Amino acid sequence: MKMQNAIESKLNEAFDASILQVENESHMHSVPPNSETHFKVTMVSPAFAGQMKVKRHQAIYKVLSEELEMAGGVHALALHLYSPEEWEASGQSVPASPNCMGGSKADARPAASGSKNQSGGLS
Repeated sequence: MKMQNAIESKLNEAFDASILQVENESHMHSVPPNSETHFKVTMVSPAFAGQMKVKRHQAIYKVLSEELEMAGGVHALALHLYSPEEWEASGQSVPASPNCMGGSKADARPAASGSKNQSGGLS
């Protein structure tokens, strides 16, 4: 089962969501083509009424613990979780995801400070 399908299935089972949207945003990051490592979840559920954001996030992390802990699993998970009242008050819009600012581990890293001399030491 694809990662996105697994996430959607588990969240559908665990929450009485009126809106559930799972977007694979891996293509926006430095990962191989067809990766499923970066996701954005938008969910509206009465289960979130009266809950602080951290409790909502913890509930999602618990449901998706397998996907978050497996090697090669979910690397990043943007969560936009609303009660029905909050969703109405938000104008029913979700913030846009920021552009990826990172690079791959293979990218060259700049020197910490100063410049290296020919022998590799800082000058």
